[in-house]
Amino acid sequence: MPLLVLSPEHKRHLQLLSSVDEEAVLEFGRLALDFVLKGINPKVYTAAGKKLGVSATDVQNGVQGLMFLFSESAKLKMSEMDFNDSVMILGFAEGLHALLLELYKEHCEVVRRVAGHLTMSLPTYKDLKWRIDAQIASRTLRQTVEPTVVLQIDTLDENSESASVVLQTDPTTLVHLTEQLEAALKAVKMSHYRRITRAIK
Repeated sequence: MPLLVLSPEHKRHLQLLSSVDEEAVLEFGRLALDFVLKGINPKVYTAAGKKLGVSATDVQNGVQGLMFLFSESAKLKMSEMDFNDSVMILGFAEGLHALLLELYKEHCEVVRRVAGHLTMSLPTYKDLKWRIDAQIASRTLRQTVEPTVVLQIDTLDENSESASVVLQTDPTTLVHLTEQLEAALKAVKMSHYRRITRAIK
């Protein structure tokens, strides 16, 4: 399974965890879960910031960074190994690393259920019909006309109701699109894909 790639901003937000003790990290975990369940509460961040001796903004950034780490990992149904590999690039001490894993294991099911309700439902593939339109001959035709490929994609939504989308393109563009999709599928299956993902910063 692909690893979670954290942006530089998320990495900066999570660095606050390395400057606080274990009890504070557990509190950040509780706040992150509250964030997922209830949303932002500025008063809580202000109180926590005073207790830790940091600004409310730093607390909020840390909580949001932790929330993103847990929610994205939960949505991807990451194993312990994949979660460890994803967090490894943060350079945390072994104790903090293990604590984050315990928090993830403790909260992932709740976060996954909440994320499932918030996730946008996308239509699923049902059928594909296609045809090629081309003008064979014309008295006024002075040059060769490239044929047009017409695609009708039928889909089903979450209520099993069908819908159709009609797309039109030229053969050259369709071939290029097919090649790019095939290349992307091959890249995901290559042995060094995980190493590249882990090295991205």
